[in-house]
Amino acid sequence: MINIHKKTLEDLEFYTVLEQISEHCITPLGNEAALKIAPYKNKADIITSLAYVNEYLSSFENDNRIPNHRFETINKELKLLNIENTYLEVYSLKKITSISSTTNEIVLFLEKFKEYYPQLNTLASNIEITNEIIQKIDSIVDRFGDIKNNASDLLYQLRQSINVVKGKINQSFATALNLYYSQEYLDDIRESVIENKRVLAVKAMYRRKVKGSIMGSSKTGSIVYIEPEATLQHTRELNNLEYEEKEEIIRILKDVTNFIRPFKPLLKDSQDFLIQLDIIAAKAKYARSMNAILPEITEERSMFLRDAYHPLLYLTNLEKDVKTYPQTIKLKQDSRIIVISGPNAGGKSITLKTIGLLQVMLQSGILIPVHERSKACLFDRVLSDIGDNQSIENHLSTYSYRLKQMNYFLRKCNKNTLFLIDEFGTGSDPELGGALAETFLEEFYHREAFGIITTHYSNLKILATELPCMLNANMLFNERTLEPMYKLVVGQAGSSFTFEVAQKNGIPYSLINRAKKKIERSKVRFDATIAKLQKERSRLEKTGQSLKLNEKKKSEEADKLEEINAKIQRKLESYQELYDSNQRLIYLGQKVDDLAEKYFNNKQKRNLMNELFKLVQIENSKRKRISAKQKQVQKAKEKQVKKEVEKKVEVIRKKKKAEKELKAKQPPKPKPILKIGDRVRLEDGRSVGTIDKIEKNKAVVNYGMFTTNVSVEQLELVEAK
Repeated sequence: MINIHKKTLEDLEFYTVLEQISEHCITPLGNEAALKIAPYKNKADIITSLAYVNEYLSSFENDNRIPNHRFETINKELKLLNIENTYLEVYSLKKITSISSTTNEIVLFLEKFKEYYPQLNTLASNIEITNEIIQKIDSIVDRFGDIKNNASDLLYQLRQSINVVKGKINQSFATALNLYYSQEYLDDIRESVIENKRVLAVKAMYRRKVKGSIMGSSKTGSIVYIEPEATLQHTRELNNLEYEEKEEIIRILKDVTNFIRPFKPLLKDSQDFLIQLDIIAAKAKYARSMNAILPEITEERSMFLRDAYHPLLYLTNLEKDVKTYPQTIKLKQDSRIIVISGPNAGGKSITLKTIGLLQVMLQSGILIPVHERSKACLFDRVLSDIGDNQSIENHLSTYSYRLKQMNYFLRKCNKNTLFLIDEFGTGSDPELGGALAETFLEEFYHREAFGIITTHYSNLKILATELPCMLNANMLFNERTLEPMYKLVVGQAGSSFTFEVAQKNGIPYSLINRAKKKIERSKVRFDATIAKLQKERSRLEKTGQSLKLNEKKKSEEADKLEEINAKIQRKLESYQELYDSNQRLIYLGQKVDDLAEKYFNNKQKRNLMNELFKLVQIENSKRKRISAKQKQVQKAKEKQVKKEVEKKVEVIRKKKKAEKELKAKQPPKPKPILKIGDRVRLEDGRSVGTIDKIEKNKAVVNYGMFTTNVSVEQLELVEAK
């Protein structure tokens, strides 16, 4: 049985989360019910509830949007149905029609798309679909909310008679109006309406001349309002008919109410279903507002919350357009307790509250803002001791209250418990309180409970390093500015930076030095060592980020170089083709030159022609037959390559010429005076050696494996002694 104490929910600000969820409800009953959400008592209910919300959340992203579930409360109507001989008014009947049709629509929709919403369909399948209530109410009430004329035969006859009598009243009134108007007994306005009856506006002086019932007079008394005698008889008849109509309507409403009465349990179930759906929808909208998801729920006793955000902080910062830093935390059997240390205002408490709040949200069927690769498990209890709990009402000091809490922890803590303690051990003498806190922590450890604590006590940090299933952690701080980086690092205790923070806030160094002398030297050294390690960790973090950035840049540069290499390769191939072509032409030129010289010497024309013909045939045998178009493309390509080569050659020539001219203008650099022990190398050489001896412009250079005699003028200085 899962049981999470109300005090824990208050500590973790769970009720603020419920207020935010309730704002997403669209019905008053849903709003009330959302504020009463509590952690479920068993695991099956938790899994089912999370599945409902996850399915509803998915409906926002697909085309099969779940129909609107808005409804008007029928609690009053359900109470009336319990009482015999009562009847429901037309407005109440309209509400019942609406809630029935809304429920039917949603149930049928979920049945149709049960592949998309299997769990919600299972929830809805408990509601019976019936159209009998809707048909019955629709048969007597029209769309304007009036009882239909054909609701009963008697009502139809009564309304027919009422219409006839109303016609007689209007006719008799018109006759009297014309008569008295012609006799000038009436005022200019002629008539008015009093108590929903037409009356004559008679001048006060002629009131005795007009027969009828006086209904009132004007403010000044100059006009008297009289209902003519001719219409009085018809009016009495109308009143009787309207009374009978009212009685018949009540009889019809009683009949309909009696018809609906057996359906009361179904109506209650329908309303409860729509309230539940309103809460599910509100949870889904809340999840969407902070990108919350359903993590994998594992049966193992392990938790891995990656990039976890505190919901309240995330939404507040979102409104202010401020960045929220997520935390990643892992708890498992071999690392089940984490001791977070470090300076105040570094994010220790918010990290602890984030984990606790996300756990109780998850166990209340609310999705949580974490990375999709996160995993979570369920605990039977979540125990917390957070904040300053000094109780004025109970006359308890902070320490007394905390001891009372620890006593409760000792009674309830077991292997299925997650405990969260902020500023563990504070409120008493540091030495004594720390010792007692260490004992409590050892006890929780031996009971195999999971937990996160924050502390400044060194003995608790040391305990975390000594026990194999307990880990130290700290919140990273910038080592130069001492500003928080809001990043949790597991595996190393955090320094409180007590003296560093004091110095940063302007406390004189002399006072800080005096304070240091007042405490044990070993404690200062221990804290200093932790601070140094924490600074080193921070530096390594930055180095890691820098290396990642460099790796990315190198990868981009490698891609660029590969592209350039491919271009160069293509150009080299083109240049090679051009070179081969030019070499062939040079060879042909030499052959023709040889033939010309031969002819010059022997003047044998026939031999010359034979040799030339043979040369042409050999060259033509190497040629491939290509079309005129291909030939044109090839020539254009060769021309382009030639142009590029000439352009580059021209640039190189100009550059070399400029360098030559510059060198000629500049005076030669004075050669450095070499000494024994200088590291040198030969001009245009690579091997570096050390001068062992200099004698008559000759130097003995030691290369490690061998020595050699070299002229000093041939040596370049690499590094002076």
